[in-house]
Amino acid sequence: MVQAVGGSMLMANSAAIITDAFPPNRRGTALGVNIVAGIAGSFIGLVLGGLLAEWNWRSIFWVNVPIGVLGTVWAYRSLRDTGVRRPARVDWWGNVTFAVGLTVLLAAITYGIQPYGGHTMGWTNPWVLAGLIGGVALPAVFCLVESRVAEPMFPLRLFRDPVFTGGNAATLLGSIARGGLQFMLIIWLQGIWLPLHGYDYDYADTPLWAGIYLVPLTVGFLAAGPLSGYLSDRAGARLFASGGLVVMALSFAGLLLLPTDFGYPWFAVLVFLNGLGGGLFAAPNTALIMSSVPAEARGAASGMRAAFQNAGMVLSIGVFFSLMVAGLAGSLPHTLTAGLTAQGVPVGDARAIAALPPVGTLFAAFLGYNPIQQLLGPHVLGQLPPGNAQTLTGREFFPQLISGPFHDGLVVVFWPAIAMSLVAAAVSLVRERRRPAAVAAPEADADAAEAKADPTTADAT
Repeated sequence: MVQAVGGSMLMANSAAIITDAFPPNRRGTALGVNIVAGIAGSFIGLVLGGLLAEWNWRSIFWVNVPIGVLGTVWAYRSLRDTGVRRPARVDWWGNVTFAVGLTVLLAAITYGIQPYGGHTMGWTNPWVLAGLIGGVALPAVFCLVESRVAEPMFPLRLFRDPVFTGGNAATLLGSIARGGLQFMLIIWLQGIWLPLHGYDYDYADTPLWAGIYLVPLTVGFLAAGPLSGYLSDRAGARLFASGGLVVMALSFAGLLLLPTDFGYPWFAVLVFLNGLGGGLFAAPNTALIMSSVPAEARGAASGMRAAFQNAGMVLSIGVFFSLMVAGLAGSLPHTLTAGLTAQGVPVGDARAIAALPPVGTLFAAFLGYNPIQQLLGPHVLGQLPPGNAQTLTGREFFPQLISGPFHDGLVVVFWPAIAMSLVAAAVSLVRERRRPAAVAAPEADADAAEAKADPTTADAT
């Protein structure tokens, strides 16, 4: 939790600092570089963490200490506060209702994917239902609190601007779609594709190779981030933000057409396109959000944008795992029964395994793990011919067995991802309502006036 607080300080404030420091015609480029720096750092951290873990797993924590100290000193010496600031009291009631409400809602969604009372999922669990109801009620109380306090944590008045509202809605929907994709691709690679292509079931190796085969996703994002920011500064941000989401939707559709045991070049192209779409969307959308608010509200606006993005990533876990389990439930039991009995497993034992909740099979695939040996046990395996027992516990039987039902689940998962991406693309095109010149100056004039009034801001710009 302490690490999360530190991370949130970085995520919530970086966009506001950059927006204060750069004029409107350079913000897209600056925000694109910032976003790509974060993605590149995450990728380097994954590789470096894997190397350090081979030496001593505790070193992956200690390496953060000098990085944190260096970053703190560097930031203190180089950063200058150039924004508009005014004293304000902490909105304690807003903080409490927002944090508790969102935590309860996300926890209920996460527990909803676990089996309960003979059902494949836990949506009938009274605790899950209470969490969902409470998780919806508390944000409603939060909105009431924010509309009444003098200095709210979430200034709801900002949502009167359709650009701000549309940008944050696109952030939430795009984050849910991307988060679900990452989980599904990891399960696809670790549980099915890698074992079918000669990689042993070994959780020490399959995550590394899954990360290597997903490098095109990161490359696409890194390539598009700064470029889209630079071009959006000159041609307008809406077209690039919306176009990036359309590219993401097309990549989802392409992944639907791939067979479960795909040829890697096509897979690499499609995940590269997905990363490219995400990179095209990120910087222009952030620039739209941050440029739509007055200077004194940029810190709050940046925090709100980060909250929507992170909430979307966590929501994607519950949403897409639930959809995948629903897709597996239709065909997995019959497939398991037929596959096991074909290898000589008694019908009763095969049906008992097939009746287990699909989420168990899903997480076994997620871990790159063949559970057949543990599910059947030595007694049943000992009664089978040696060749059949070896096939059941071998590298290819389990991934081949679940590949068909898994593709059925992918269809259920990716269609909502396509729909969310297209809806997000549509709301990204929302334009600000025309206002009389006497009532409100355009954003560029407001920034120019701000820089003129504040020499520090002018110097930073």
